[in-house]
Amino acid sequence: MTMTNETRPFDMAKLEAFVGKAVTEAGATLSSSLVLIGDKLGLYKAMAGSQPTTSSELAAKTNTSERYVREWLLNQAAGGFIDYDPSAHRYSLSPENALALTDESSPAFVIGLFQTAVALSRAEARITEAFRSGKGMAWGEHDPDLFHGTQRAFRPGYTANLVSNWLPALEGVTAKLEAGALVADVGCGIGMSTILMAQAYPRSRFIGFDFHAPSIELARQEAVKAGVANRVTFEVTKATEYPGANYDLIAFFDCLHDMGNPIEVIKQARKAIASDGTVLLVEPMAGENVEDNFNPVGRFFSAASTMVCTPNSIAGGGNPSLGAVATEKQTREVVLAGGFTRFRRAMDTPLNRMFEVRP
Repeated sequence: MTMTNETRPFDMAKLEAFVGKAVTEAGATLSSSLVLIGDKLGLYKAMAGSQPTTSSELAAKTNTSERYVREWLLNQAAGGFIDYDPSAHRYSLSPENALALTDESSPAFVIGLFQTAVALSRAEARITEAFRSGKGMAWGEHDPDLFHGTQRAFRPGYTANLVSNWLPALEGVTAKLEAGALVADVGCGIGMSTILMAQAYPRSRFIGFDFHAPSIELARQEAVKAGVANRVTFEVTKATEYPGANYDLIAFFDCLHDMGNPIEVIKQARKAIASDGTVLLVEPMAGENVEDNFNPVGRFFSAASTMVCTPNSIAGGGNPSLGAVATEKQTREVVLAGGFTRFRRAMDTPLNRMFEVRP
């Protein structure tokens, strides 16, 4: 049925479909917090590999309140995260979903995505004001849960790809790392990428740089836990000011698009790289055209870009402000403006693009 308003006719079926979509989206948004609760309280882990359970049994197993667990189970079943058997009145967690919800070593682990999303939602008031003022919001001004959530979100893909696929896609880099290279990991955050490389290449030395002091402190602790602190150091500094020269490899893992003045960042890398060195840029997957991003990956990255990547870039100067859905053309222009002459797309994953840059 077609109805009209003051401006133009509209299709009632389309309107009802959109309202249904909106209810689904709002339910998913609310449920994100419940996913985190299931993770923090061990509810998913208690269900993984276990027999189907009731709310009373799961509450007893996790030392939680049955009344809350009862509502949580219903929500999770409604969202398809867990299964429900109406004949037995019991809930279960499939092996596939258990892998994604409980195994942090799995490339399919998804909890970090929810942790990141919920942390970013807490900045809504600040970002709303930023829309009006045009001002930025620095990374360190966000809820601290963002730093941990980002690492948990990125770790599965990095663990699966960094050593086995990304570095080998670069010309001659793995041979240098095996022999003993000097590596700078710029914008290293909590140090996950730095430590993964150090574990794989014991003859090389790695220095992680980040402007966020709390992340660097955590990175140092992680290096000790991983047993690589004798070959890995972490320093607090800006991406335009880090010390050292003749680096064989300078890596920017999912961070160049966040930075203010990215051309100046690339100029610093040009000064610091060895004459035969390589810069690795790992950037979020994005299309060359706006419509190429109309998919779940583009939706996630454009949301993250609006909430944290672009605001951080603007806070740092934003000249230009790339954001998470920057095109390959935009990235190439920044690299060439920064003084490098060779730029190529080395490989892709569903979530990332890898660019090889040389003097």
